Amino acid sequence: MKKAFYLLFALALSSASAQQAVKFSASGHPAVVHFTAQQDHQHMMEQLGIQALRPGPSGDEKAPNHANYDEALANPYPNLPEVLTLRNGKKVTTPEAWWKKRRPEIVEDFEREVYGRVPEKVPSVTWKTLISEREYVGWMPVNAKKLVGVVDNAAYPLLEVNIAMTVVTPANAKGPVPVLMMFGPSALPAPAQPPKESLEKINAALKELLVQQDPSLKEVFEKYPAYNPIASQVPPFGPPPAGDPPTTHQLLAAGWGYALIEPGSIQADNGAGLTKGIIGLVNKGQPRKPDDWGALRAWAWGASRGLDYLETDPAVDAKHVGIEGVSRYGKAALVAMAFDQRFALALVGSSGQGGAKLHRRNFGEAVENLTSSYEYHWMAGNYLKYGAEKASFGSKNANDLPVDAHQLIALCAPRPTFISYGIPEQGDAKWVDQQGSYMATVAAGPVFKLLGAKDLGVGHEYKTAKMPAVNVGLLEGELAWRQHDGGHTDAPNVKHFIPWANKFIKGKAAVTP
Repeated sequence: MKKAFYLLFALALSSASAQQAVKFSASGHPAVVHFTAQQDHQHMMEQLGIQALRPGPSGDEKAPNHANYDEALANPYPNLPEVLTLRNGKKVTTPEAWWKKRRPEIVEDFEREVYGRVPEKVPSVTWKTLISEREYVGWMPVNAKKLVGVVDNAAYPLLEVNIAMTVVTPANAKGPVPVLMMFGPSALPAPAQPPKESLEKINAALKELLVQQDPSLKEVFEKYPAYNPIASQVPPFGPPPAGDPPTTHQLLAAGWGYALIEPGSIQADNGAGLTKGIIGLVNKGQPRKPDDWGALRAWAWGASRGLDYLETDPAVDAKHVGIEGVSRYGKAALVAMAFDQRFALALVGSSGQGGAKLHRRNFGEAVENLTSSYEYHWMAGNYLKYGAEKASFGSKNANDLPVDAHQLIALCAPRPTFISYGIPEQGDAKWVDQQGSYMATVAAGPVFKLLGAKDLGVGHEYKTAKMPAVNVGLLEGELAWRQHDGGHTDAPNVKHFIPWANKFIKGKAAVTP
């Protein structure tokens, strides 16, 4: 008996050591763990005691395990967690009770079980301007800055995180302007180009160098004397293209500025990157714990650091900075708005599961898709529990989640929050569950109303709520909804978003024509 005990003890110790052993680099810091997404996913399952996960449904309607698109089967768990009832069963009837009691409860549940916690000690970010110049967007003069947010890595120099952001404001504004921060590639709109004479010198020198490297090119250049290796990149000023102008043009024409923040410069969009980026830097290259933050929360954290910079920019009305994103970045925009109350407003485009879509809905993308090894990195490790088929704790499903999407939207109250979708016929697939997102928006309404803001104005019966017709917006209140007739984008709603947002912005700087 004693021998068997020591054998089991030794095996347990060996297993624990294998999981917890940390290799050290030559510098004395823990070496970065290089997992594949599958290895990292398995590591998290082992931490949680999960032996098997339910497979997520397929987006291919012809596949045997295709997602459900039958509304009759879409609400297996019709009762959502109460948004205005405390854990102890008491009703929340005052704004004070919301801010001091109920909201912290909801935040805690989301942090622990869904999106993960931002660590207490995240390194500071120092913003540096790489380029600052006068540019033109169409005929509009703008001031454009290309920035980098350098994250302090003194505690773990094996990883670097440099947040890429571009800020563009109208050059002829009379004062600070509202800004919409958008998740996307950080790029200057129209980088200044050398004048014609300088470009000719550059091309002449380049041709000479090319001929030195390959003498046969001399004959090519003589045959085509007008050819230049580097063509002018100055955009032509012609008539505007048909249809709506680009989002950036619309914002600038309305007297707004915009910021482009690059998610991949904050945290990679894959499971293999979880030991790198800002999550890896804080964890010193080691795998996550179950309640550590996922990519959505990391991207939102990066947006908050971008807002830190905007608060120092005299061209920006820092009290009126919004956040925008589409698809996975729509999820991140909603998370950023929910957790950082400095964001004044949000445009949340086609965010689907993990965003505005109800987790409890059986329609399109499901919880099981976000617990798979393809999308789990967006979420906290604990979220995997809700896709568990076999585990040390038994099994869990979406109905076991302590929170749902309506409460995430409610965390944005009373600030203006615009939920945007397109239509399946144009590419905003049924997969994102427009109806389930509308139900969540309706169910968030009581909190907006409690805090003195206007909700959608359609009541709060989310179980029977039906979406308005396409292109019919509910835009009277701080909580807004509109399904446009385009695809997987929020661009067709921008011309509605801007005047809607302007209703809630006081003292907006004017721009001379």
